[in-house]
Amino acid sequence: MKIAVAKGDGIGPEIMDAVLSIFNANNVPLEYEIVEMGKWVFDKGFNNGMTPEAKQTIENLGLLYKGPMETPKGKGVKSINVTARKTWNTYANKRDFQTLHGVDTVFSKAGIPINITVVRENIEDTYGGIEHMLTHDVALSRRFITRPGSMQVIRYAFEMARQKNAKRITCGHKANIMKITDGLFLECFYEVAKEYPDLKADDIIVDDLCMKLVTRPDNFDVVVLTNLQGDIVSDLCAGLVGGLGFAPSANIGDHISIFEAVHGTAPDIAGKNIANPTALLLSGLAMLRHVGLTENAAIIENALLYTLENGVHTGDFGDKSTPAVNTTQFAEAIISNFGKQPQAGAKEIIANKPGTPTPMKLQSNAMMVSTEAEEETIVGVDLFIESDEQPAAIAEKCQRHAGVKFKLVNISNRGTQVWPTGSVYTNLVNQYNVRFESIEDYPLNQQDVIGLYVSMSGNFKICSFELLNMWGDKKAYSLAQGQ
Repeated sequence: MKIAVAKGDGIGPEIMDAVLSIFNANNVPLEYEIVEMGKWVFDKGFNNGMTPEAKQTIENLGLLYKGPMETPKGKGVKSINVTARKTWNTYANKRDFQTLHGVDTVFSKAGIPINITVVRENIEDTYGGIEHMLTHDVALSRRFITRPGSMQVIRYAFEMARQKNAKRITCGHKANIMKITDGLFLECFYEVAKEYPDLKADDIIVDDLCMKLVTRPDNFDVVVLTNLQGDIVSDLCAGLVGGLGFAPSANIGDHISIFEAVHGTAPDIAGKNIANPTALLLSGLAMLRHVGLTENAAIIENALLYTLENGVHTGDFGDKSTPAVNTTQFAEAIISNFGKQPQAGAKEIIANKPGTPTPMKLQSNAMMVSTEAEEETIVGVDLFIESDEQPAAIAEKCQRHAGVKFKLVNISNRGTQVWPTGSVYTNLVNQYNVRFESIEDYPLNQQDVIGLYVSMSGNFKICSFELLNMWGDKKAYSLAQGQ
């Protein structure tokens, strides 16, 4: 079985070489095709951080094992890590966090075991990176949460929880504030939960989740979240078990999957052969299990756990009264411990059942569209305008343009209503949202909206606009604060 390997930047090549030496010593039946990705590829003029040959190789093989990679700063280019995940639709980012004996934390010292799996949506949310300056003072980031994308990652989380023999799966969210976007994600969670009656499914507001994770992490089993919240919570969980140096990461897609270390490139220690390869090794073990090499994975993980229990450590962790080993020596210690069983957390050795990661050859992009349950109607429009005038003056101008189909119902600034009611204590910026709705809820069409846009543009710079849609009797837009 052949997989693509990108060694990465900074400490990437040395920790990847260490891990591959462990795999080779265990006769892991893999071949490695090295591909060109990372900052040095950006520097050669490839704006997505990978050569066309690397992209084609990964798509042919279906599996990428990668070291940490750096994105050049100040050059307007996108993160190579995010680009890779999104390009190949690796919609589920799975990170396992478990107590490792020999890696001391406040929880291990207190005898509180941790075994949490965070599943983070990996494609959408603010990680779309779709941003605009609406005025010289106001920046906008668009946050996309889709029903098909949410269903993909949530169904994966439930399937994975069942395979893990989990008892509980929790949805972290902020639907109390972002009622439409996070509300849609939460709605999908409970829709999928109906198919898994054997699992206890519940939800928690993400800030409350963070507080409970740092007080009683042993109460959680599997947690699924949207992209940005999942990114933050997964790093929080890494801190619970010793840091990002012990945090494996798998990016799972239907056709291509990526296994990587999520810590940084540590350029300050690059080339010194002192980096900790544990996170990359744990990610590699997840990869071995993903392709059915369960026996190799168990033998190597048991050797790793045994090595940690016996106090072998690199300079970033462990008992400072005992000498640290370098990267190569750490790998050699693991190899010497093949066949040994740790006192805690030993993995069952299950015979390999290797599959193949080779993806299906696709001829076109998959279009994910759910069935529209009710009839869609346009009932108004939000026009985002630039102005430094007071709300009453803006309202007076807007009402001149309303015509016979529209009525001005609300003006807000940074999401807070400032007309027809509001407070002079609300600070303003030079970008308003003026909301027009149809008179007597008469259905509108896009030509009506464009006519209003053209008319309003005589008085204002219109930065952007959004249709106010309804499906049946359900509003598909939020109200302003105080409306």
